[in-house]
Amino acid sequence: MTYSLENDQCRVGVQTQGAELSSFVRKDLGNLEYMWQADPAVWARHAPVLFPIVGRLPQDTYQYKGQSYKLSQHGFARDQEFTLAQQTADTLIFELRADEKSRAVYPFDFVLRISYRLKDTTLTVGWEVQNPASEELLFSIGAHPAFRCPLLPGEQFEDYYFAFDAPETFERYLLEGGLLNGETEPALTNATELPLTYELFAQDALVLKKFDFSKLALRKYGSERAVSMRFDGFPYLGLWTKGPGAEFVCIEPWQGIASSVGDSGELADKEGILTLAPRQNFTAEYTITVE
Repeated sequence: MTYSLENDQCRVGVQTQGAELSSFVRKDLGNLEYMWQADPAVWARHAPVLFPIVGRLPQDTYQYKGQSYKLSQHGFARDQEFTLAQQTADTLIFELRADEKSRAVYPFDFVLRISYRLKDTTLTVGWEVQNPASEELLFSIGAHPAFRCPLLPGEQFEDYYFAFDAPETFERYLLEGGLLNGETEPALTNATELPLTYELFAQDALVLKKFDFSKLALRKYGSERAVSMRFDGFPYLGLWTKGPGAEFVCIEPWQGIASSVGDSGELADKEGILTLAPRQNFTAEYTITVE
């Protein structure tokens, strides 16, 4: 089921499956859709929520308290049916709770709430993870929104670029079979623009750590149309598209990251794993603005 938020400028759609943002339309720009529409022949998702892990585990397996568990890439929340917990004129809040099925692959009690708040042309996406148990909760969480690229007929993927507010220098952490392989290579050097090409993603996603920016925009050369995201306090970022011909690109703020080749498999030792004390809450948020 899909729920909507709407104002004079925009209309947003969110699905109960995965609490997934599925549509972000500028009504005042001729109902221009900014979200990728999940063509199953290319990539059948819009903006999945990554929980309780981000990225891949070695052999899709981890250990916790002497037990071994199987958990596929990015976890299970994206495929679960959330409950609509609250709806107002400008806000939707969805909730997922641990159950017998989740505990079979992830032996923790949790409450996960995903909120969407629309104001003007900006959507604020909020996360709340609650630990109702008497033991620590180990988790990661991440965003994976896919934006149409190109936005308009007659445009090309290569007409677009990632724009930064100031000159940036950063390297990418390379993946091998979905796992970090310990190698890096320069991705941008003292520049405010990173041009998009499919070749840029030939080695999988651009995985970033230790970056100084907290805002990134997807823009087209010579156009006013853009999507910008703000993600203050996020330690990791992924940039990705499926491959040549895929007409989308993802901007992915993460509180967590893929495992590395040769990791021990212990969940507590996984890079980016967050530890939430009993009866405590974790919160984070990011924004999407459509221009």
